[in-house]
Amino acid sequence: MTYPILIYGHPVLRKVAEDVDKDYPGLQQLIDDLFETMYKSEGVGLAAPQIGKSVRIFVIDGAPVSDDIPELAGFKKAFINAHIIERSGDIQPMSEGCLSIPNLREEVNREYHIRIQYYDAGWLFHDEVYEGYIARVIQHEYDHLDGILFTDRVNPLRKRLIRGKLNAISKGKFEADYRTVLPGQKVRAL
Repeated sequence: MTYPILIYGHPVLRKVAEDVDKDYPGLQQLIDDLFETMYKSEGVGLAAPQIGKSVRIFVIDGAPVSDDIPELAGFKKAFINAHIIERSGDIQPMSEGCLSIPNLREEVNREYHIRIQYYDAGWLFHDEVYEGYIARVIQHEYDHLDGILFTDRVNPLRKRLIRGKLNAISKGKFEADYRTVLPGQKVRAL
């Protein structure tokens, strides 16, 4: 099932998502729906809050960008109850975008290394270390679980300069090739 993407300003995007247990109703279907919605929206990652589900689940599939970023080749995972327990290494600036903030890219500083604990779709526990671009993608999706958007991490001057663009996006003044839900609208899956 494909869901629309919640757009900047929607209150679900600012909630801290809840952990789930392995008996969470429809867990595998939700993971499948996240992947399907992400592919339909041409994303590399998608977090459950972006489709209106305030639970600690996100998915990543690096295949669509693996020609440009070879380290993402073959990287396809679901992260359940994810918790980053360590961030280290040099702070690396890089341009980021987000399906919930269409047509806006800004430079964001993120740590080069992370250590994350999570369950996979088969409910196996993992304690893993990632670095580089994979760590960046994980941190971006992980932020959604804590109600943080990449625009919260841009420098204060840029944040003031993009405020008008963000307000326009929250009012629907953007173009996207995927279905969206503006603040105040209800989420309806197809």
